[in-house]
Amino acid sequence: MLIQPSFFASVIQYVLMASSADIVFEKCDNFQKQTYRNRCYIYGANGKQLLTVPIVHSKGLGRQKTRDVEIDNSFPWQKQLIKSLESSYRSSPYFEYYEDDIIEIFNKKHTSLFDFNLYAHKVISECLQLENRISFTESFIENLKDGTDFRYLVEAKKEPEYNLKKYTQVFETKHGYIANLSILDLLFNEGTNALQYLENHKSLLIK
Repeated sequence: MLIQPSFFASVIQYVLMASSADIVFEKCDNFQKQTYRNRCYIYGANGKQLLTVPIVHSKGLGRQKTRDVEIDNSFPWQKQLIKSLESSYRSSPYFEYYEDDIIEIFNKKHTSLFDFNLYAHKVISECLQLENRISFTESFIENLKDGTDFRYLVEAKKEPEYNLKKYTQVFETKHGYIANLSILDLLFNEGTNALQYLENHKSLLIK
């Protein structure tokens, strides 16, 4: 399965990763703005909330490979995101259980967005007890014809709706159920049941 490493990827991306033992991460694509490469959505007190990893924008250098994109560490964005997670999920059933692991992701300084996303995925996989054999592309292939190309899941605009079953969310009584948020939402709310939830949705992507 070919997939794009993302910033705390969406639930549907982890459905895919829970459905396949072997995952190939795209390493040779061009970076695109407004995708899950450097953004994710959580459930905040006011509803759907965007979290973004700031990047250093290339000037006059043309297209950048995603693997070459650097994080803008000129301000304490990590503290801002941690504060957002705490205010959103402090009262969730499993926040304290996973809190130290997640905060450590932000405390470990990275300059590469690609490396940061891989490290975050490693930690999330450990929390989920998800085991995948990971490899990486060696060149960019625009079109795959064997039904294993799931790079489109990184797109944040016009993404399809998936029939994901409801689970209890902290602010659901205020704003209703919001599907397919960051994997963090599922993890903090469902904890040890999260992996089973992902595995139960395999048919949404794998026919």
